[in-house]
Amino acid sequence: MDHGEVADRQLDALLERIDKLTAEVARINRRLEANEGMVRIAGELSQLNESLQTLAYAALGRRGPDVRRRAG
Repeated sequence: MDHGEVADRQLDALLERIDKLTAEVARINRRLEANEGMVRIAGELSQLNESLQTLAYAALGRRGPDVRRRAG
C-alpha cells in the first residue's frame, strides 16, 4: 500500500468527520434560534399578563376588590 493512499484515506476520513460536525453545528444553531424565539414569546406573554392585570385593576376603580375570607 502506497503512503499516498494512506494519506488520502486519512484525509477522506477527516473530511467526513468535519462534514458531520458541520451538520451537527447547523442543527444546534437551528435549535438555538428556535429557543430564542420562545424566549421572545415568553417575554411578550409576560408583558401581556401585566397589561391585563393593569386593566383589571383599572376596571375595579379606586377601591380594591371585595375579598371575602372564609371563616376557618
